[in-house]
Amino acid sequence: MYFDSFQALLTMNGHGIYVWPAYLITIVVIMAVLIAPVRRRNRLLEQLAAELRRTESATVSGVRGEQ
Repeated sequence: MYFDSFQALLTMNGHGIYVWPAYLITIVVIMAVLIAPVRRRNRLLEQLAAELRRTESATVSGVRGEQ
């Protein structure tokens, strides 16, 4: 193993304070890139379903009103 201890891994000869936040930021950005389209798709499907319900409700109300 490259590092002698877990503490050495965390500190990385004084560079750990720069390396670990960079890893964290990278992971957060990648997660956002992966999750955002799924959330956008789900929101769109919910909006389409609501619009379909409104349209069907208006059609049924219109048919009943004509009779």
